[in-house]
Amino acid sequence: MSFDGAGDLALWAHWRAVAKQVNARMTFFLSGPYLYPGDRRTDYKPPYKKPGASDIGWGDTANILARTKVLRAAIAEGHEIGTHANGHFCGPTGIGRWTTAQWTAELGAFDRMVRTGPALAAGRAVEPPFDPATVKGMRTPCLEGNRPAYRLAMAQRGMLYDASAPGYIAWPKKADGLWNFPLESVTLAGTAKKTLTMDYNLWFAQTQARKAPIAQAPALKAQVLATYRQALAKSRASGNPPLFLGNHFNRWNNSVYSDALTAFVTETCKQPDVRCVSNMELASWLAKYGVPSGQNRPS
Repeated sequence: MSFDGAGDLALWAHWRAVAKQVNARMTFFLSGPYLYPGDRRTDYKPPYKKPGASDIGWGDTANILARTKVLRAAIAEGHEIGTHANGHFCGPTGIGRWTTAQWTAELGAFDRMVRTGPALAAGRAVEPPFDPATVKGMRTPCLEGNRPAYRLAMAQRGMLYDASAPGYIAWPKKADGLWNFPLESVTLAGTAKKTLTMDYNLWFAQTQARKAPIAQAPALKAQVLATYRQALAKSRASGNPPLFLGNHFNRWNNSVYSDALTAFVTETCKQPDVRCVSNMELASWLAKYGVPSGQNRPS
């Protein structure tokens, strides 16, 4: 399981509690501005945008210091912190045009936000929540970006995997020098629709990403839960490749996707043939053992 943004404190508390209940380790793709004060936003100079631009806003002192504390605790519990980059610029004027050099600068800006943001917010010395050199994976905003361009920047920085591309339920392969940990194509339960194992994509497949009446929430949640169960069954029937499930720190569509993932994690992660691990744990396992023989093709 992995989560984009990783800013909302209530959802941090929720997912840490769920993980503790079932001995799961999760990956949280942090957006840099959630650790950086808005009054210093012009320190950030994204490509093709005004200094200080951000489509997700900036932190304030109270939230930055609270997030710093939560991040330290989550890491101590075995969770992984990845990067979701910074300004979250999607669409035709967004990250799709960025070069390797621009991605290198973006990752450098993320590092500076992590290292200096908490102290700037507090106005005193504050240890950063983690060493950004330990960040080994990224999911790009909106799953966009020129993959060879940003992957080269990642590889040059010593990163190990990209979690941004669509894919299939299959053992991972390397692309552009990095492990490709995809959001996988699945069939929405009870339909012939194909979607990805990400909350926004499931929302779009169900209601075109429009909020449904709350009376529909139980049925929508049941459909998502059934979709996850189908995906797990397909993995089991295909040599047990990893199942990658993505969510945002959000409660879209009356919390359908957060609630469905909570239910799935709770019922699945204690099953004897299941290990709920972070992306970095998987990357370390693959580095040690490699992809099982004959199990590297989509099923």
